[in-house]
Amino acid sequence: MSEMSLPPLAPTARRGDQVLESLRAAILGGELEPGTRLRIRDVAEQLGTSVMPVREAMTRLVEAGLVESIPYKGAVVKAFSADEMLAVYDVRRLLEAEAARRGGGAADPRVIAEMRSQARSARAAAAAGDQAAFLEHDEGVLTALYRAAGNAVLLESIQSLWRRSRSFKLFGARGDWASEPWMYQDDLLAAVEARDGDRAASVIEDSIDRATAAIRGELEAP
Repeated sequence: MSEMSLPPLAPTARRGDQVLESLRAAILGGELEPGTRLRIRDVAEQLGTSVMPVREAMTRLVEAGLVESIPYKGAVVKAFSADEMLAVYDVRRLLEAEAARRGGGAADPRVIAEMRSQARSARAAAAAGDQAAFLEHDEGVLTALYRAAGNAVLLESIQSLWRRSRSFKLFGARGDWASEPWMYQDDLLAAVEARDGDRAASVIEDSIDRATAAIRGELEAP
């Protein structure tokens, strides 16, 4: 287990966001290993801030699946489980393929315009090396499409799985697959513009299969 070591923060209006990004970068970069205990006062002292923004960041890291709260121990960096990832992505594949099939056949020009706007923002974020922003806009592309499926419960279920798998997405974004992570979006947009729901579903299935394989490779790397 690694000793916690974090650089002090520079002054900013949004301390909670900066604490979040500092801890997230340290976790995904391997500086804070799985099992490392995150004592709120120790983190605040190292970062040069009060405990309030640290508490806020811890809550958001728990929601993102990067940190877990263990009774009598507190906040701990969560270990990445290949079995958990495979289970989550298996269900994502089923639900998202169906949402893409329905949405792809029902999407109107407004849906396509929103998808294109989000795709442009995702590409810009990827070019800037901002993984978190890329994933946010990538999910924006899919949200526009899945909303067109007309089933709010289906969309809510998918978004819940996104939140649960966000740590895996961020972890996998460190791999070589992220060099051009937007490429599937072009194929997806082409399918939606053709109102080909089955093709849209196939694009989503292939994308999730590739992401699953890439993330598993990162998890199993020595």
